[in-house]
Amino acid sequence: MRLRDVRGDDVDAYVRMRCDPVMMGDLGGPLPREGIDDKVRRDVRRAAADVDWIKMIVPDAAAPDVVAGTVTMWSHDDRVGGGAVTEIGWMVLPEFQGRGLGGLAVRTLLEQARDDGRWGVVHAFPATGNGPSNAICRSLGFRFVGECPVTFADRVLRTNHWTVDPGRDLTRR
Repeated sequence: MRLRDVRGDDVDAYVRMRCDPVMMGDLGGPLPREGIDDKVRRDVRRAAADVDWIKMIVPDAAAPDVVAGTVTMWSHDDRVGGGAVTEIGWMVLPEFQGRGLGGLAVRTLLEQARDDGRWGVVHAFPATGNGPSNAICRSLGFRFVGECPVTFADRVLRTNHWTVDPGRDLTRR
């Protein structure tokens, strides 16, 4: 498994992840297809500028055009108390689920964050009913903060709030 920056030709992967009712079940339902091309262009620009880390999960380096999902780290204003927080999120396409790719991708990005040093404490907000994503948080040493409502795409979601400090909590392999 390797991570690579999002590219302009990743539109199909974004559509499969964001416009699919099953993939988006925990995120309030599918997003409309309109706007996905613009979202990819914005993400490519933000990744190229090193503002956000928007990585595509490539399960096999020998097949670099095959994408299993995405893992992203970005900073934004705290929803409650103001100030900036760093958030991580991930999605893995159904045919790649259950292989450990999501956990490996999250761990890899957290290791990069630890080595980079700029991100600080990282927050994750998986849906309360998303067992696999919550299991990734537990297995990687995230601390459970509590349940937290989160707005995503104008939808209020019931999520679990987890935090991890990559510099302190991730051991080197």
